[in-house]
Amino acid sequence: MTLVAGGCFYLFRYGFDRPVAAIYALFTVVALGGLSRIPGTGRQQAAVILRLLPACWVLVTVGTYLSVRTWTAAVGMLVVGFTLAFSAVGGPRLAGAAPGLQLLYILPSFPPYDPGSLGDRLIGTTTGAVLFVAAEALLFREPAPLSYRERAARTALNAEHCATRLAAPPYALTDTDVRAARTAGQALRPLNVPEAERPAGPGVRDRALTHTGLAIRTLLSRLAQLPAGPAARQETAPDATAGPVREAELGVTAVLRAVAALAAATAACLRAGDSPSAEQEALAAARARLSEASAGTAATRAHGSLPPGGTMRAPGLPPAVLRRHAAVLEIADAALAMGAAADLAVRGRHATVELPVGHFWYARSPDPVLWWHRMHGHAGRRSVFFQNAVRMALALTAARLVAGVDTLPHGFWATLATLTLTRTTLGATWSTIRLALAGTLAGALVSAGILILAGSGTAVYAVLLPLLMLFAFTVGPVKGMGWAQGLFTVTVALVFAQLAQPTWRLAEVRILDVLVGSVIGAVFGVLAWPRGAHDEMRRAGAELLRRAAEIVVATSASVAGGAASPAPSGVPGRRSLQRAVILAESAYAQLQSEPPALGGRGRRAGPPHVVDWQETLITGHHALWGSARMLEPPLAELSPAAAESAGTLGERVAGRMLLVSAALDPGEDTPATSVPLIDPALAAFSAEPPGAPRRYYATVAWLGSLMTDLRRIAHADHTPEAGPGGADGR
Repeated sequence: MTLVAGGCFYLFRYGFDRPVAAIYALFTVVALGGLSRIPGTGRQQAAVILRLLPACWVLVTVGTYLSVRTWTAAVGMLVVGFTLAFSAVGGPRLAGAAPGLQLLYILPSFPPYDPGSLGDRLIGTTTGAVLFVAAEALLFREPAPLSYRERAARTALNAEHCATRLAAPPYALTDTDVRAARTAGQALRPLNVPEAERPAGPGVRDRALTHTGLAIRTLLSRLAQLPAGPAARQETAPDATAGPVREAELGVTAVLRAVAALAAATAACLRAGDSPSAEQEALAAARARLSEASAGTAATRAHGSLPPGGTMRAPGLPPAVLRRHAAVLEIADAALAMGAAADLAVRGRHATVELPVGHFWYARSPDPVLWWHRMHGHAGRRSVFFQNAVRMALALTAARLVAGVDTLPHGFWATLATLTLTRTTLGATWSTIRLALAGTLAGALVSAGILILAGSGTAVYAVLLPLLMLFAFTVGPVKGMGWAQGLFTVTVALVFAQLAQPTWRLAEVRILDVLVGSVIGAVFGVLAWPRGAHDEMRRAGAELLRRAAEIVVATSASVAGGAASPAPSGVPGRRSLQRAVILAESAYAQLQSEPPALGGRGRRAGPPHVVDWQETLITGHHALWGSARMLEPPLAELSPAAAESAGTLGERVAGRMLLVSAALDPGEDTPATSVPLIDPALAAFSAEPPGAPRRYYATVAWLGSLMTDLRRIAHADHTPEAGPGGADGR
């Protein structure tokens, strides 16, 4: 930043005598390199800035022409401020670049109104941006972190190892294998992935890569929880069923081997682009054979039907075997979703793998439609992205109006202070303002002293500026807001001292502007969602669980009804749950970037994040995907006992979801209850109704995993000593 900003400033100021180009080149570098927080290495940041260069031209041009009147500049500030802040829905790169782009509109939107200088403004902006891109790409290169695709590929290879171990004697994973699987799954958690590598965009490839990571984590979890293999069961299996059990185990082994092959092919696809279509088809065929075998033996157990020759069929499989089959079929489903998602992430709309129905709604949608879906999902007052955009747009517009109506000297600085000091919570805003004002006051005193001593000696300022820049750009980000504001105050004083006759009153104006901008930021911090994402996370988490409860009841009722109540196209309430998941994820993302809330008189307001919010999000995903899986046709009719059991379990899980939801976000008249949030009696999940088919056991397994999720949420909420990751470290 020092090399490019200083070099551009001196080149245009003293080499070409173009002070307008000099100031725009310098502030472009400050905007893109200092104010922006684009994640990633220098080369990744350079690529983002290069793609945003046309947007920089548009912002400078629009700001130049709208500065003709205060009201036009303010209206432009409102529209541009909201648009740039709301663009954060497009992912961390756009979110990080937004503050710098705001500055590139703010700078030309103040007097003087001079469209004739637009050429110099664009020349300075372009030169600063292009040279900064070159410096980011070529100087001080950082080692590139592991990409998300490589992380997913390594985790897929871990899944291959687990599936291979489960498909061969002793048909079980060791404790070391289970720990390695959990560690590999943790590597794909967003908090463990560098922000620049997270697939957070709305496009097909980013969505599919996110889907790939979620499917691989689900696959690893199910492999680690697979019931014991034949070596542990044959001793207790009845003699009459020993033969069918061994025969059925061959089908299980075939599925697990196909899962291992597909996991290896998925890793190759993510690394080299090889299509996993052959392995995908092999697993789909093995899964179909096992599913048909499970359904046939369950029907035999239920009805004991006679074949045409009059001989009774072989005895059906015991319930323990059917439970294992249900678990293996869910493993296969997760693996099929993994392979399809990986191929879609690598090839986009040219993917060759057949996509599972209902999992990839976005696969054939054009990018503008996917952007519209993302923005529409956040176009509401419960979205923290929408809240941030409204708060920032109103604060910047107010600052521009105050600066224009009162003809505030250097009103640009007041708006810049509003941009840099406004935070998402009242406590954080007040803390930042106090530090900024203290730092600005100290910097103003130093600036006044330098200006008084040096007088009109421009050479002194030209010598001091690069040294001070290097110090400010190095120390400011490390030491905090107070140091950053103080050093920046001295820096801008030395810059403007080389553009006009210097006076010590420049420091006085700087203090006034920062004070005005701070007051405006504080006012809008009070008026617009002063608690930030903390309250929104509770509301969003509770709403997600309420929507999930509706899905659970509807799905279990459809499974219990079987062929008598076929599922309609699309699970009832699915869109509502999808939107609830989106809003909860955005609230969680902002919550991670906010400091803990402050109580009265600056005290910490207790343990800030004792709830395992990520487990809440996982619960929503489990409910969403599991409901679609359970209602895949054909729906076999259950026996009365199995239907009653499935319906009762669904209602029981939904009831627990509502209890946890009320605990996360209690209303004013929510009654206090002594009912434990953890279900004390889980014996119903081990029930074995006569003649229950595989779909019954699959439904029970799905509901059991949801109950486990709820137990983790509840445990984290009541165990502060477990730490911010939850009681089990998740």
